[in-house]
Amino acid sequence: MQGTGQGDGMAEVLVTGATSGIGQAIALAFHGAGHRVTAVGRDPDALARLGALGLTPVPMDLGDVAGLSDRLATVLAGRVPDVLVNNAGMVAAPGNFCDMDEGDIHRQIATNLTQAILVSRAIAPGMRARGAGHIFFTGSIAGHTPYPNMAVYAATKAALGGFAQSLRLDLSPYGVRVTEIVAGRVESPLYKDVLTLDERAAMYAGQTAVQPEDVAAMVLAVHAMPAHVNVSRFEIGRAHV
Repeated sequence: MQGTGQGDGMAEVLVTGATSGIGQAIALAFHGAGHRVTAVGRDPDALARLGALGLTPVPMDLGDVAGLSDRLATVLAGRVPDVLVNNAGMVAAPGNFCDMDEGDIHRQIATNLTQAILVSRAIAPGMRARGAGHIFFTGSIAGHTPYPNMAVYAATKAALGGFAQSLRLDLSPYGVRVTEIVAGRVESPLYKDVLTLDERAAMYAGQTAVQPEDVAAMVLAVHAMPAHVNVSRFEIGRAHV
C-alpha cells in the first residue's frame, strides 16, 4: 500500500473538514506546494470550488460515525496517504453544561473525537507498514486550559490531545510522525452557527486573531522538517492576549 507521492516527490494528503477555516487553508497550502490533496467535507459548494482548483473533493459527514470505516475504505481504494490532517470538528453554542442539549453532547464527541480516532485507524496501519507518514490533529487551547461554558468541547479536545500523544509513541518506532496542532483564537467560521455577528465581531476585535493561513503555514513548516524530527505538539495563538 503506497501513497501516490512516493515516487515523484509529491505527497498524497488527506484533509478532513477541508471546506472552511483551518482545514481549507491547510488543504490549499499543501495543494499550492505541489502535493495531491483529497479534501473531505460536507459543504457541496465549497467542495466544488476546491475541485475546480485541482483538489480531489470527497463529500462525507464524518460526524456520522456509523459505517465510517467502510466509507473511508471506498474512498481510499487501497491507497495510503502520506499525510493525514484530522481537522474536522464542531462546537456547540457556549453555555453552562447543566443546560446542554444531550444531542449536542453526542455530536461534539462524535465529530471532534470518535471520527478522528476511526479515520486514524483506517490509515495509520498502512503508514506503519510503509514505514513513513505524518498524522496531524487539530486540537485546541481549550483542551489544555479551562474555559467556562465549553466543558464538553474542552473534554473532546483534551481527549484528542491525549490520543495524539499516545499514538505518536505507538508509531514513532515505525517512522510515522504525529503532531497535535494546539490552536488558540483563530478567526474561522467555527462559531458562525453558534454566535451572533456582534459576538463574533467582539471575539475578533482588534484584528489580533490568528488566521487559518497562519496555521496552515506552520503545518507545512512542521511537515517539511527532516524525517527524524517529530514535532509532537505546537501551540499557535495571537501575539497579544
